[in-house]
Amino acid sequence: MRPHNRQPDQLRPLRFKRRYTRQAPGSVLVRMGRTTVLCTCCIEASVPPFLVGKGKGWMSAEYGMLPGSTNTRKARDKAGKVDGRSVEIQRLIGRSLRAIFNLDKLGERTLWVDCDVLEADGGTRTASINGAFVAVIDALHSLKGKIPPIGEIVRDSVAAISVGLLDDVELLDLEYVEDRDADVDLNLVMTGSGQFIEVQGTGEEATFSRSQLDRLLKLGKVGIDKITAEQKKVLGLLWPT
Repeated sequence: MRPHNRQPDQLRPLRFKRRYTRQAPGSVLVRMGRTTVLCTCCIEASVPPFLVGKGKGWMSAEYGMLPGSTNTRKARDKAGKVDGRSVEIQRLIGRSLRAIFNLDKLGERTLWVDCDVLEADGGTRTASINGAFVAVIDALHSLKGKIPPIGEIVRDSVAAISVGLLDDVELLDLEYVEDRDADVDLNLVMTGSGQFIEVQGTGEEATFSRSQLDRLLKLGKVGIDKITAEQKKVLGLLWPT
């Protein structure tokens, strides 16, 4: 039996709270079970040197876990040094978002996405992507009148979920105790229309078959559809696609 009596194909309670802070044009607190992430999007009127003069925008993401987000204190990154896991996750967030935006329409602006984990209970990278998409849409609406219609900039929505194999059972949206013991762990990033952006899968002292992979992907798509529906619900009339 899963914690909290969840069914294998059941998401943890998912909540988005928009405009959580007042300074950033896009600000979302996302909760997936106990995992809680603050996602903000700020806009800078410049681009990296390799894009200067090309009329194209850019999007970059940073990710971090606050010291009190885990059961033992996580040391802060210091002197510009970021641990390898954080680097991997922030690159994943950036790739996932850039895949669904037409940055040629943004002008020479950079969208800075920051994902700060307040509490970690598994799935921090997937929660970050889910909240970041909502934060970016809010930030783009703050540029209304200065950029083309958002429907020309945003090609699709994006969402992410974890799936895994534990005791030969396929599980959706793993929390920490499940992720820790899982034989196979897979993170899936997809568009709202069902296209794959990234699939990260690995066995932990275990292997998995093609049929098991197919079932995990199918289960992940179930989760992606539910998350996309929640994103659409919380954005309401601002839904871009």
